Amino acid sequence: MFNDIGPLELVTLIVLAVLVFGPDKLPKVIQDVTRTIRKIRDFSESAKQDIRQELGPEFKDFEFEDLNPKTFLRKQLDNDDLGLKEIRNGFDLKKEMAEVTDAVHGRDSDTSTSSTSAPASPSAPPSSSSGDKVDMTKKPDERPPFDADAT
Repeated sequence: MFNDIGPLELVTLIVLAVLVFGPDKLPKVIQDVTRTIRKIRDFSESAKQDIRQELGPEFKDFEFEDLNPKTFLRKQLDNDDLGLKEIRNGFDLKKEMAEVTDAVHGRDSDTSTSSTSAPASPSAPPSSSSGDKVDMTKKPDERPPFDADAT
């Protein structure tokens, strides 16, 4: 309930409560507040039970927390029927980024990509259509190729 209240804020609230209500009335105020919160919770639970009864047996597994869009999406994406866990586990972002970095710097990576069917020879010129690495390093006296689509 109070997940975002830090210790300093809690101490400030306690000091303000003591100053506003006084040390003699503070225990009675705390009892009244806890009694009110308990009544609100009981009312909320009875309302939930009434709604579940009215919806019928088809919605016996219905949870009101699922109405929160974040919770709903998380529950749907964790569903095993879609196969998203295998896709998520099969994708290694660090490995992919290392391969892109190696390609940009012109280094050979330790692992070859699974999209290439034939091994690339070191003397073969790079080609972008076959999925091989492109040498992006610029020689000191060489101009970069002109790309009309880039401008």
